[in-house]
Amino acid sequence: MDAGSVNSSSSSSSSTITNLKEQSRSPLREQYLQKKNSRENLDRFIPNRSAMDFDYAHYMLTDGRKDKENPTASSPSREAYRKHLAETFNMNRTRILAFKNKPPVPVESFPPQFSSSLHPDKPTKPRRNIPQTSERTLDAPDLVDDYYLNLMDWGSCNVLAIALGNTVYLWDASNGSTSELVTIDDENGPVTSVSWAPDGQHIAIGLSNSEVQLWDSTANRQLRTLRGGHRLRVGSLAWNNHILTTGGMDGLIINNDVRIRSPIVETYRGHEQEVCGLKWSASGQQLASGGNDNLLHIWDRSMASSNSATQWVHRLEDHTSAVKALAWCPFQSNLLATGGGGGDRCIKFWNTHTGACLNSVDTGSQVCALLWNKNERELLSSHGFTQNQLTLWKYPSMVKMAELTGHTSRVLFMAQSPDGCTVATAAADETLRFWNVFGAPQVAKPAPKVNAEPFSHINRIR
Repeated sequence: MDAGSVNSSSSSSSSTITNLKEQSRSPLREQYLQKKNSRENLDRFIPNRSAMDFDYAHYMLTDGRKDKENPTASSPSREAYRKHLAETFNMNRTRILAFKNKPPVPVESFPPQFSSSLHPDKPTKPRRNIPQTSERTLDAPDLVDDYYLNLMDWGSCNVLAIALGNTVYLWDASNGSTSELVTIDDENGPVTSVSWAPDGQHIAIGLSNSEVQLWDSTANRQLRTLRGGHRLRVGSLAWNNHILTTGGMDGLIINNDVRIRSPIVETYRGHEQEVCGLKWSASGQQLASGGNDNLLHIWDRSMASSNSATQWVHRLEDHTSAVKALAWCPFQSNLLATGGGGGDRCIKFWNTHTGACLNSVDTGSQVCALLWNKNERELLSSHGFTQNQLTLWKYPSMVKMAELTGHTSRVLFMAQSPDGCTVATAAADETLRFWNVFGAPQVAKPAPKVNAEPFSHINRIR
């Protein structure tokens, strides 16, 4: 029978069942009321024997009771003597059984003005509400469904850039306006990577024909084209001040100084297949690179040389699939998180000084991108088949805090707003979604008041 159709007999029976369920929801409460009103179920109180006076109790149950029952038998002098004797031995009591003692008076070991400074009340942090749905959804037609590309970035001027086919679009988050930056010819396209410079004004665009274009977004004009470094498409880009690092399908990693005429200053050779992930550390000293050869390399800027191929600091082979997702920790400079493709499905954490793998978590699906929360110890990952979800992890326990669903295909790209609170995701379902996953912007905290040190008013012994 269809779940939505109900006849009269079933409605009456369902109402009966509902009444029974309502009666059975609070059985303890009903039993408690019956027990309290019935004579056979009265509570049994056990008195505190240490607080009892058994001699006085015995007297009152024997001699004292006789005196009260036969008041005429006693003379006035005997009654006066009894009252005087009762006052002397504290026998003018009506209560025999004591059920509890009075609590002792607390003794303060420290004056109250010092106890607050020694044991300050620790405020409990309210649990952050994580919205389960995206706050905004935009169409992203012609988004290339390619795991090895990097087609979206959010600049420091709050403008998001996304490549859709041969065209790069700019979306201004401050007012929601959209503009077209450039459309590449078919023989040079499609666009394979985009990356904002630190100033949020200039942007690098990697192309399928191995070239990289530099654009001024405010003037909407091309500044220069980088040629001759790569032989195949450029799928990954990373800025380090004025150095633009490019990674190609040819396995090469090239540092380009965009200020000079001949921009190539270093070349890193270590990957055997396409470089699909590049990230500089916050200090600009170390570079992490991931490739389709399942390799993760750590390079050191101080060891770079323009004369020969620079040797890596660490060559890490723990992943069993392509390494695209890379994220440097904002609160620990030598901590790097990496994610593996569909054959690996793991998020790994590395000490980039020693090359040691600190932890590995099997997520159960392809890891496409990783982002750290700038204000909390949390990590966000985007995934592919089967759920195409975003997963928020608590670090270092790696307990799942939330799973956000909405995309119907793998979530290939993630970008974080300048304030670190909103995350944009682009998926193969050709939609761009915005999630308020990291909470509201953090308000600057006032400088804490310095509490007076205990006994500071007392002269110290020098």
